[in-house]
Amino acid sequence: MAVIDMGTAMQHVKAEEDDRGHVALLLEAAEDSATQFLNRRFFADQAALEQAVIDGTAGRSPMVISAAIQAACLLILGHLYANREDTVTGINTASVVALPMGSQALLTPYRIGWGV
Repeated sequence: MAVIDMGTAMQHVKAEEDDRGHVALLLEAAEDSATQFLNRRFFADQAALEQAVIDGTAGRSPMVISAAIQAACLLILGHLYANREDTVTGINTASVVALPMGSQALLTPYRIGWGV
């Protein structure tokens, strides 16, 4: 279940009600992507975090979602919603550009265990 409110997500991508299911899927993917990048779970509020600790599902170094993490998730969501491919082809078919993911800049300060 998504941490970020569906109303916020729908408004962010300016989606019609008919797209709610698709936006929900992309929001879950965006939050999962952020969680994987951070190597830690985030929760909507302190109560949800504490319940996850009690349930044993909080993982290592859980945290309450910050404004930066929410913004990063919404950036990822917006990217997924607007761009159905990894690349964008410009007017000139010879130019294909990879889309930047500014969300990593927002997530990096909260990341633990950089890995290899």
